[in-house]
Amino acid sequence: MPSRQLALDFVGTVRAGRSGLIDQLADVDAMTAWVRERAGALDVDPGFTATEDARQETVRLRQAVRSLFARAVSPEPPSRADAARLPGFAESLDLVNAAVLAAPRSPQLAWPDGPEPRTAPFPGADDATRLRAALATAAVRFLTGPDLPQLRTCQAPRCVLYFAKDHPRQEWCSTACGNRARAARHYREHKKHQGAQETHPL
Repeated sequence: MPSRQLALDFVGTVRAGRSGLIDQLADVDAMTAWVRERAGALDVDPGFTATEDARQETVRLRQAVRSLFARAVSPEPPSRADAARLPGFAESLDLVNAAVLAAPRSPQLAWPDGPEPRTAPFPGADDATRLRAALATAAVRFLTGPDLPQLRTCQAPRCVLYFAKDHPRQEWCSTACGNRARAARHYREHKKHQGAQETHPL
């Protein structure tokens, strides 16, 4: 999975539902399911099972990355999900960098008794640490990569997602959000026109 997609998936674990925000890392079961779907990209065991400590640390990292995304889209508005509750910029930067350094993703060489060398994971890092390192590294690569100028916040009604603008005319994160935004605009214009007719009847 490309760094861009992994970073956007991670910040997108907070999303809008029909009755409010949905947090895909809300509990250990939800986080376990989310990680297992991406185990290969995250360099963790496919049978990964989250603990409450790992969940809380991962949520802290997510909020730090969301803070950096909010800074990256400025002066455009950040995601409406949690803009007022994000950690500060300096604290977020430190947390992301610490997560990267806890289990660097650069390949290391291992050469067991057999004839073939292989890459080895960072020694002593558990799955939860490697998971956060992979997520933080994806965020760093995205924020320093060529796709950063395309980072946007979806402004469709109820949507709180960040997305990368792939086409010059793209305004929303998805077709569904585009349809919802156009319907809301049509409704506002209709109400405005209706109000004007009531104020100035023929």
